[in-house]
Amino acid sequence: MSMSAGGKDGITDINVTPLVDVSLVLVIIFMVTAPMVMQAGIIVGSSKVDAAEGEVSQNESVSLRLTAKTIFLNDQAVTLEALPAIMTAKLKVNKKKVVTITSDDDVKHGTVVEVLDIAKQSGAQGLSIMKKPVPGKLDKDKKKKKKK
Repeated sequence: MSMSAGGKDGITDINVTPLVDVSLVLVIIFMVTAPMVMQAGIIVGSSKVDAAEGEVSQNESVSLRLTAKTIFLNDQAVTLEALPAIMTAKLKVNKKKVVTITSDDDVKHGTVVEVLDIAKQSGAQGLSIMKKPVPGKLDKDKKKKKKK
């Protein structure tokens, strides 16, 4: 039972060698680039305390609030250029070298990352990023915890 008139049978098996070759090359590329990607990030620890319960006094932390036009360091307006020197001086005095950062929704991501980098270079040993609570949501979350 020949399939073609000329009598030649075609190869009906799938050749997986090119697929394996491409897969191995991709695995090697990922293995080489993964360590480079992992080193580029900033390590930030998460807090297990609610924002309302975990407020720290001004003596123990440096508070930064970012708006679209201004940066506030412990409720005093500072420029981005002056921030490293002032923050280094504040962190030398504090026992816990913790920096707490809050920002408005209209602040660009690059600005927040730049301030995080300045804080780390100024000697901060702990970085905390706080979110403004949504009105009414905090009360609902507390009620759910009490029921459990």
